[in-house]
Amino acid sequence: MTALTLSTAAAPGLRADAIVIGVAKGAASKSGGLVVAPGAEAVDKAYDGKLAGVLETLGASGAEGEVTKLPAPAGFKAPLVVAVGLGAEPADAKDGAYDGEALRKAAGVAARSLAGSKKAAFALPLGDAGDIGAVAEGVLLGAYAFDAYKANGKDEKNKKNDKNGKAPLAEAALLGGKPRDKEHKAAIERATAVAEELNRARDLINTPPNDLTPESFAAIASAAGKEHGIKVQVLDEKALTKGGYGGILGVGSGSAATPRLVKLSYTHSKASKHLALVGKGITYDSGGISLKPAGHNETMKCDMSGAAAVFAAVVAAARLGLQVNITGWLALAENMPSGTAVRPGDVLRMFSGKTVEVLNTDAEGRLVLADALWAASQEKPDAIVDVATLTGAMVLALGNRTFGVMANDDAFRTAIVEAAEEVGEPSWPMPLPEHLRKGMDSPTADIANMGERMGGGLVAGLFLREFVGEGITWAHLDIAGPAFNEGGPFGYTPKGGTGSAVRTLVRLAEVTAAGDLG
Repeated sequence: MTALTLSTAAAPGLRADAIVIGVAKGAASKSGGLVVAPGAEAVDKAYDGKLAGVLETLGASGAEGEVTKLPAPAGFKAPLVVAVGLGAEPADAKDGAYDGEALRKAAGVAARSLAGSKKAAFALPLGDAGDIGAVAEGVLLGAYAFDAYKANGKDEKNKKNDKNGKAPLAEAALLGGKPRDKEHKAAIERATAVAEELNRARDLINTPPNDLTPESFAAIASAAGKEHGIKVQVLDEKALTKGGYGGILGVGSGSAATPRLVKLSYTHSKASKHLALVGKGITYDSGGISLKPAGHNETMKCDMSGAAAVFAAVVAAARLGLQVNITGWLALAENMPSGTAVRPGDVLRMFSGKTVEVLNTDAEGRLVLADALWAASQEKPDAIVDVATLTGAMVLALGNRTFGVMANDDAFRTAIVEAAEEVGEPSWPMPLPEHLRKGMDSPTADIANMGERMGGGLVAGLFLREFVGEGITWAHLDIAGPAFNEGGPFGYTPKGGTGSAVRTLVRLAEVTAAGDLG
């Protein structure tokens, strides 16, 4: 992973492969001319104050995600200047008050564009420790690449990641950051912990399903628990059978890879709140007997993104030493068709004791989550949040970059949306209309796993609510859209697994630890 340092050195004398600066669309003029962002004053001075004009001549506009490279001026030890767009210039830009997400995206784009470089100096606007954290996160997330299955990825000395055979940026120095400032150091440490665990979640999502099974995922969680002081309990097929976890067992019954329920417990001696996180972990989803049509199977290794997010968030919280008790539940199974698979029409007796008529075996995520939600409820946490790539309906509603948030408490739903906004993860509050519940009535069982087709994402949320303990605050995050990026990379988001919701969960844990959740 890219090494981060804080530096008070002046840009001209710093030995590096490149100097990264920010540019924006100017707000002062009607034409919206290009402006050089704070932090790059020394670079602009070396161009006799005409850097903006030079960049405009090269076609730069300051648009978000835009990268323009040009030779460094005489006297600089770095040979290259990389100007990255920050979007519109804020009204208070002179004070360095650029939006944290704009800085995060710009740093991510720059880091990705500098693959193959040993060191880059980032002279972006750093108004406070929050900006330092945003830039640091952007660098670490933008430099991510997954090459474990490439031939050159096995050579650690010459490790190469991107499609052009270039290794990720090795080191990033954040100019303007103070190495001895406690707040600045803390911002780097937080960004490192969160980004490293988020990238671990990306690795899990990108791992092919023949290698990432419920058993191997559980083993990875157990190893991380030992490393970071997290208690890990793994329920295998025998334990699940003994405990009556009919949902998880039912979904996993068609696969040779047996299911698991993993419980991760992070505790802090000064904690006064307990937060439970539940993640859907379908390591591969064929749809089961209700087989997915051609063209819908190729990316279904990502159906464990919710469990990956929960796992990453719990480990990050432990690394940060947050004063909150967090229990993570990973509901792991592989959904496959076979002679032993659950059939449409079968009835499962869940861990809660309720029975579910399975009308569609491709609506399996809610079945494993139902058991895990009930298990989490038995500990009476202050709140439960589940995360899942649950419904295509949510993708149709919100697109590929926004996740939906449903809850049994409006204030809690708002708190999660606000946490997501703070960290730069697009989300949207969604309702749980009571009239849709009737569509899941079953003449055979207590409830069916399908209801009305229209509003399918909301129907899934209503199903999950049935398995949350009475009086417990709960929210459901449907990350089906942003969990896996099938298009090209953008900002600090790579192609493939994204690690969606990890930062939101960590921020929620921080807010809970601070006692600000209510």
